[in-house]
Parts: sequence; structure tokens; C-alpha cells
Amino acid sequence: MTECIIILWTGFLLDVFLGDPEYRFHPIRLMGKGISLGEKWLRKAGFGNRAGGAILALALVSATLAVFLLLSRILDNLYGPLAFLFHIYLCFSCLAFKDLTAHLAPVVDALEAGDLDAARHFVSRVVGRDVSVLDEKGVCRAAVETLAENFIDGFVSPLFWYLIGGLLGWLLGSDPVLFALGAMLMFKVVSTMDSMVGYKNTRYEALGWAGAKLDDLMNFAPARLSFLFLFPAALLTGHKGIQGIKIGWRDRLKHESPNAAHGESFVAGALGIRLGGPTTYGAKTKDKPWLGEGFADARPSDIVKTMWLLSAAAWIAMVFTGFFLLRLF
Repeated sequence: MTECIIILWTGFLLDVFLGDPEYRFHPIRLMGKGISLGEKWLRKAGFGNRAGGAILALALVSATLAVFLLLSRILDNLYGPLAFLFHIYLCFSCLAFKDLTAHLAPVVDALEAGDLDAARHFVSRVVGRDVSVLDEKGVCRAAVETLAENFIDGFVSPLFWYLIGGLLGWLLGSDPVLFALGAMLMFKVVSTMDSMVGYKNTRYEALGWAGAKLDDLMNFAPARLSFLFLFPAALLTGHKGIQGIKIGWRDRLKHESPNAAHGESFVAGALGIRLGGPTTYGAKTKDKPWLGEGFADARPSDIVKTMWLLSAAAWIAMVFTGFFLLRLF
């Protein structure tokens, strides 16, 4: 398990200092291409339904794991350290926290400069809502919500499944590293599939059903465990941890998704701001409930506060995971 810890920490530190570079053969981008091709083939074959979605999920997970195991075996046979470096590369590619904060930093700069159009442009890179209707408060709210939600989907959940996979591999007497990374990759396939086809609209409601349900299932435990990291992080960064727990517990199930509101509602409580509310997607406006109702609207400074809060929570989660593995094994 020592190798598991080294790979995890190295991947995390690479993400902290380098972010998530964009290039053609990024593993997540390759997953996206596989999803697009799979969707195209399934629709041509008349499987644009729930059965097709299940086939798509199964095929993509199987193909990803098969390629991962094959490359690991080939590199290990050629020269062991190559496989080790490959595993660090995959872990680094699956942790996506720093990149999100890097995308939202320009939003803060634009708002502080009074350039609302630029702020809308920058926030449009990471949200799916119609940003043209957002005022400054709306832009701030969208940025904070995206940070809070993606803290779980982009960091806590991959970390959780890495840990679960490693434990399973150890219990089965197999290679914990392969199981840890395999579980992490499986989550990223499901998460990427949900982000691409998991929409409740005419085109994807049937085909994306399997991906959306699997994403809900795989984020279920991490979303709830995130409070364990967010609470001490709030105390360390000078925010209201108790209020975060109180509002988080009260408002965590107000979204349609069983998981999305956990991080958002905690941040709303800890910072004393309200999130959610009516949100426009294309030509439709969804009347979402308010999280932290009664608090003040988010301001540009709240985006920065959220970044620091979630950064502290990420470090706490890493220390907790490393300590847990060291004590257990």
C-alpha cells in the first residue's frame, strides 16, 4: 500500500503545481471521444434508448480498464519504473481540482475590474447555464456553485474510489495499485459520460439514463463524506463550520440530484451566502430552491473565499487518506 500512497500524493502534488494541461491524448479527452463515437454507433444501430445507454457505459468502462491493464502489463515487463510513472500520470490526470480554480480566477479579476461581459465569458467555460442573463451576483453565485459541486465530483469522488479500489485489491490479495487506479478510472468514465449525455432532454433522457444513475450512485458516499473535510477546513480558514454543517444538512437534498447540493449547501452556510435559485438553461428557466435562504448574495470575494476553503479541504482529505492507509497497513 506504500506504493498506492506515493502514487496518490505525487499525482495530487502534480495537480496542485501544474494543474490539468490540455492536450489531444489526455485520458479524459480520450474517454470523451469514446463516448461520442459510442453514441454515434449506437444511434445508427437503433439503440438510442436506455438499453443503448447501459451498453455504452459497460463498453466504455470495460475498454478503459482493458487498455489500462494492458499498458500497465506491457510497461512493467519492459521496465518496472515505467509502469510506476504511468500510474502516477493516470492519477494526476484523474484529479481535477487545481484546474477548476485556475479557470475561475479570471472571473474574479474581471468582476473586480468592473467588466461584467468578460466575467460572463470566463464563467461560461465551466458552467452550462445561460450566462448572458447573469448580473454580477449571478456570476458570483454560478462560480461558487461550480467550485463547490466540482470539489466532490472532481476531487473527493476520485479520491474515494482510489481508496476503495486499493482496499479491495489488498483484501483480495491482488495488486492494490491496479485496483485503486482501476476504480478511479471507472469513476472518471462514469462522470465523463454523465457530463456528456446525462441530460434530461429529448435527445439524452433515455440514452443518458444509465450514465446519470451510475454517476449518482458513485458520488453518493463521497458527497456525504465531504462534510468531514469541509468542516475542519472552514474552521481553519476562519469561516463558520457549525453553520456550514447546519445549513448543509438542512439544504443538501434540495436539488434534483441526490448529491449536487451537499458541497454547495455547506459552502452557503459556512460563508453566509445564498446559492441556487432560478437558473436559465438555454430557453428554459429552472426554479431551483435557494440554498442558504435568507443569507446575503455572493460577491467576488466569496469566490476567493470558496477557493481557499476548498483548497484547505483538499489538503485535509489527502492527509486523512494517507494517515488512514498508513495506520491500517
